[in-house]
Amino acid sequence: MTTLGPLVHRTARAGGAFLVVGVLQFIAGMVIAQLGFKGYSLLGNYISDLGGPQSPLAWVFNDSIRILGVLGIIGVVMIRTAFQDRLTSKVGLWFLVVAEFGAVLVGSFPETSPELGGNIHSIVSAVTFIGSGIALLILALAMFRDTRWEGYRGYTFLSGVVTLVALVLFQENLNGPLGVGGMERLIVAPILLWALLIGIHLLRMPTYAPAKAAITHPSG
Repeated sequence: MTTLGPLVHRTARAGGAFLVVGVLQFIAGMVIAQLGFKGYSLLGNYISDLGGPQSPLAWVFNDSIRILGVLGIIGVVMIRTAFQDRLTSKVGLWFLVVAEFGAVLVGSFPETSPELGGNIHSIVSAVTFIGSGIALLILALAMFRDTRWEGYRGYTFLSGVVTLVALVLFQENLNGPLGVGGMERLIVAPILLWALLIGIHLLRMPTYAPAKAAITHPSG
């Protein structure tokens, strides 16, 4: 099997920028919405409460998570060239796109949305969380024997494990001292941090461009 060197196509580098911007603007949106929500508790409130009807700045949170999803989809499509052409890469990136699309729907169907008997928000949130966790587990395998991802394989796998384990505990209401808010943040934080660090990693890597086809001149 060919071991690739630490180079990425310039489109992958641009994709990394989309991931970084998406994550940073979403974090800013959460902070702004939280500051405008009197009495909001990091441990006692769900993250999605920031986008619910009781949140004065719900539109900030919901728009920021939609932007996160859109920029994430674009970013994932663009970074695909940074992975070897193998099944694990394709499946992992596909799950990541599904998760990003789920994020768009989370912002489009906030808490108390009546669709699907009032369950639409919970469903699309689950799609986002589960899709992200599975994506990271599979992408960790896709990074195997690829020098572009040295130092990120174990971290990627661990991030997926933390997200999925925290999700199981959250669903079983085994939140402990973290509360529902803290446990939900334990689900989300590894995903966001992974996207941010991967984006920065790609931005720092040297790029290559495909060789241009040789121009032939007609003989005179």
